[in-house]
Amino acid sequence: MQSNAPASFKRPFYLRWPFGLAVGVVITYGVAFAMHWDDRAALWIKEGFESTAERSESVWLPDYTVDIDAKPLPAMADYEASDLAYNPSTRTLFAVMGKQPFLTELNLDGDVLRNIPLNGWANPEGVTVMDGGYLAITDERLHDLTVVKVDATTTVLNHADFLSHDLGESPNGNKGYEAVVWDASKQRLVIGEERPPRLYEWKSNGQGQLTGEKTPLPSDSLDLRNLSALGIDPRTGHLLALSADSNMLLELDEQGEQVSFMTLLGGFNGLQHTIPRAEGVAMDDQGTLYMVSEPALFYRFTKG
Repeated sequence: MQSNAPASFKRPFYLRWPFGLAVGVVITYGVAFAMHWDDRAALWIKEGFESTAERSESVWLPDYTVDIDAKPLPAMADYEASDLAYNPSTRTLFAVMGKQPFLTELNLDGDVLRNIPLNGWANPEGVTVMDGGYLAITDERLHDLTVVKVDATTTVLNHADFLSHDLGESPNGNKGYEAVVWDASKQRLVIGEERPPRLYEWKSNGQGQLTGEKTPLPSDSLDLRNLSALGIDPRTGHLLALSADSNMLLELDEQGEQVSFMTLLGGFNGLQHTIPRAEGVAMDDQGTLYMVSEPALFYRFTKG
């Protein structure tokens, strides 16, 4: 006898739940990779094991909240801010512009005080304040580090007037020596390579003279997509490693181990929107944190 029951409907494969689950997993992984949740999850777990004493002896970035959020810097809009450094003698900030080489001085509210042309530099990407009015500037395209002298009367700086130190070719072309910071406690410059992130040190007397050669530092804890800039906490000596691609600021202790981190996504640490491309970081002697983002945005964070 022939059955009159309708044949069962067979759904296309793309409507079956295993396929939908697989697609969901792939999408979730893609979003997690793009947002760098893998970086943050590992650090967040590690932070949970830090004791109260260890937190008090560190910068402890999770406690910071933005109080100047994405302030436009009209005088710098065409230049693309590349790095930021704190000057303790004047309580001001210096920024370098990469697109058109300039050194810009700002007050701690992010107001531009003066622009100093950098004649002869090709693509300055890193700046740090040393001792006695000396600043070190790294140029990613020239692969060099130049120590300059800046005072209240400086109106222009010429690359040819100062001694430059060859940093050597970077294996990744234009993703070379992006970052520099002066570590006064150890009398050294710490220099950062952008991709893959690597750290080096170069000993100095803090006033223009470099001794020996740059030597590698342990860099395994730089769990970042790239290294955009370096800062330092003058109170603890801890390094601050900034990554635009990971949307993250990472704190490293004196042994180069991860201590804490701060995400730069909108909705975290008081940020209304994600920092577009964080390229510079500095910390003053009171523990206040400053950042600049391309093309020309200024941020200030204070510890609550």
